[in-house]
Amino acid sequence: MNDYHINIFASAEDEGYIADIPDLACCSAFGVTPEEALAQVQQAKAAWLEAAAAAGTPIPPPNYRPAIYQLT
Repeated sequence: MNDYHINIFASAEDEGYIADIPDLACCSAFGVTPEEALAQVQQAKAAWLEAAAAAGTPIPPPNYRPAIYQLT
């Protein structure tokens, strides 16, 4: 796996889309469109990784795989 998995889902409550990166705790973003949510979460990922590196916090490797891609 080369990069972190990103989930994007519609949120009727928020009237838009939420994108998150399961491997990076609390790394998520909102957008009015799926494309905007994706762009926002990519910015959040860059900030998350930069902050973790600056703080000396271990950065988890990309590991999350949705159930539909896991072997049984």
